[in-house]
Amino acid sequence: MKAIKCFIAGAFAFAAVACGGPKETHVVFETTMGNLDFLLYEETPLHKANFIEHVGNHDYDGMTFNRVIKDFMIQGGISDTEYETNPLYTSQPRENYSVPGEFRLEDGIYHRKGVLGAGRADNDVNPTMSSYQMQIYVTWGRVFDDAGLDRTQERIDRETGGKIKLTDEMREVYKTIGGTPHLDGQYTVFGEVAEGMDVFERIINTPTDSLDAPLTPVVITRAYVK
Repeated sequence: MKAIKCFIAGAFAFAAVACGGPKETHVVFETTMGNLDFLLYEETPLHKANFIEHVGNHDYDGMTFNRVIKDFMIQGGISDTEYETNPLYTSQPRENYSVPGEFRLEDGIYHRKGVLGAGRADNDVNPTMSSYQMQIYVTWGRVFDDAGLDRTQERIDRETGGKIKLTDEMREVYKTIGGTPHLDGQYTVFGEVAEGMDVFERIINTPTDSLDAPLTPVVITRAYVK
């Protein structure tokens, strides 16, 4: 996967470098705190197509990053509760507005710092780990040591029945760049921040209330395919 195999990592930022091949697909979120440019992965075509469709329909325009958790992630798009009240979703069966999980750890796609993922319902009501159509998150996470990764692996084993293992390559990335490894193999990653890590850093550090909602709303004023 070109975007992950060909990047330059820094303490708080990284940038994908050109490696040739097909034209890359980017989606830009213009927000009230600056722009986020997401590179979408070819290896997760269902999530890529779904995201582009909603962006093209202007469904993200006016949405907010409704949850911001320092050293973890920012979450935006439609919230869990809106699935029960928004006519766009209540007018059709639940299975028609979920996207099958696309887990591509073998392609180097996992929850390192700065990746774009899809939210989903909990395992007890969603055993197939399918994703919501519009709820997305961007990971910040933290840098781990070996002991922390060992504990995280134990957590992953409990959640996945021992099916998901952190490779040596993944462990090295989590020890240097950081991320949220406890989500691996359970939530679909389908892109990454190509430009705007400084904006992401400002958002992740914005003051929040007791429910993790920003005190000053972070609004997605416009989303478009670049």
